[in-house]
Amino acid sequence: MFFLILMSTALLVGIAVAGEPATGSVNQVRDRWAQINYQLPKPQREAAFEELLHQSEKIRQANPRDAAALIWEGIVLSSLAGEKGGMGALGLVKRARADFEAAIKLDAGALDGAAYTSLGALYYQVPGWPLGFGDDAAARTMLRKGLAIDPDGIDANYFYADFLRDQKDWAGARTAFQKALAAPARPGREVADAGRRQEAQAKLKDVTAHLAH
Repeated sequence: MFFLILMSTALLVGIAVAGEPATGSVNQVRDRWAQINYQLPKPQREAAFEELLHQSEKIRQANPRDAAALIWEGIVLSSLAGEKGGMGALGLVKRARADFEAAIKLDAGALDGAAYTSLGALYYQVPGWPLGFGDDAAARTMLRKGLAIDPDGIDANYFYADFLRDQKDWAGARTAFQKALAAPARPGREVADAGRRQEAQAKLKDVTAHLAH
């Protein structure tokens, strides 16, 4: 069984609020994640995410009440799980879920609601019981909460679109992918934005083909 986790999920996300603890370090994790996810050849990604996880763990341990640090540790865990695949990924995604839930309790709006969006992405990409905790109803709820916080954001719309595609709601997915592609650019997130747009364009093409039949 393989977990198809395309996160980050986030993955994701906006710019940390000025003055948050260790924001610079969190941004370093954010930028390195984008390089690994979108620019590194696939055979090299697992080891690179392993290394990045060690860095993100140290930042989170030093700043246990920094929601941004929790979110980015969760995103790295999710991405590493996607590279590993199989049952060995389950422990990683459970840790990611705990990080996102903890971030929501601390600051649900942190990083433009990225914890909700990331958690929603986990719920529809992870298998359901008895193998995992996947839950389409929970995914829809979390993704909509992320959209409520960041209605025009590229990640919030992309993951909602991908969920609708997974549900075979082709018309809804097309609208959401189009909105993701129309999202405003994020300063400093050029690599992530370009990679996410490529993913959205490819999936929009697939959705459009289904609608044509």
